[in-house]
Amino acid sequence: MRSRVSRVLVGVQVIILMLVLFAPVAWMLLSSFKSRVDITRYPPELLFTPTLENYRQLFVRTDFLENTLNSFYVAGGSTLLGLLLAVPAAYAISWHRMVWPATLTLFARMAPGTLFLLPWFIMFSNVGLSGTHASLIITHAVITLPIALWTMLPYFDGLPRELTESAQIDGCRSGQILLRIALPVVVPGLVVATILSFIFSWNYFLFALVLSGISSKTAIVASFNFIGEGVTNWGTLMAAATVIALPPIILTFLIQRRLVSGLSFGAVKG
Repeated sequence: MRSRVSRVLVGVQVIILMLVLFAPVAWMLLSSFKSRVDITRYPPELLFTPTLENYRQLFVRTDFLENTLNSFYVAGGSTLLGLLLAVPAAYAISWHRMVWPATLTLFARMAPGTLFLLPWFIMFSNVGLSGTHASLIITHAVITLPIALWTMLPYFDGLPRELTESAQIDGCRSGQILLRIALPVVVPGLVVATILSFIFSWNYFLFALVLSGISSKTAIVASFNFIGEGVTNWGTLMAAATVIALPPIILTFLIQRRLVSGLSFGAVKG
C-alpha cells in the first residue's frame, strides 16, 4: 500500500512539474497562431481558428530572418571561440592540478555585464568594430569560455594519468596528446559544453542590445521591437519567441542521449 501511494505521489509531482514547465511554452506556441482578437479574448479560449498571419508579419514585414541568422553567427562564433580557448585551458589546468586559473575565469562571469559595456564600446569604436558580428562574438566569449572550461574540467580530471604519460613516453607532444588521445575520450563533455555555450550565447540579451548595429542585431534584441509603450503586438511577439526557442530545443533533442550521459558523468566526477 505504501509503495502504491508513493508511486501515486511521485506521479502527481511529475504532472505538476510538467504543467509548470510546459504550460508557458504551450501558451506561447498557441498564441503565435492566434489572431489579435483571440489573443486578447477573456476568458481565453483553447479552441480557435489558427492563422499564420503572425509569422507572415514576422518574416515579410520585418528583418527578423536576418536577425535570426545574426544570432546563429554570434552564438556559433562565440561557442567556437570559447571552446578553442577553454578546452586546452581545461586540459592544462587538470594536468597541473591548478584551480586558481579556472576560478579566475568565474570572476568575469559573475560580474555584472554592465561593467564591461562602456570599456568594450569605447574599445570597439576605436578599432572600427563597433556594431559588427566580431564585437558580439568576442564579448559573448566571456559567457561561453567559463561555461566550457568548467564543464570540461571533470572530464579531463577523469582521464587516467597513465594514458597521458604513456603517450609522452612514445614521443607525443602536449598538443598531439590533447587532439589524438584526450579529446576522443571526453567527447560527451565536449557535446555538453558546446550545447550549453550555444544556448547561453543564443539567449544573452545585454551585450547584443548595446553593442550590436543595424546589420548585426540578433533575434532576441529584435523581438523587443514588437513591444511598444501603448500597444504590444502579442501575436508577432509570440511568433518571434517561438522561433527563438526552436534552435536550442531542436539541438537538445537531436543529441539528448549524449547530453544526458555527459551531464551525468560531469555530476558524478564533479
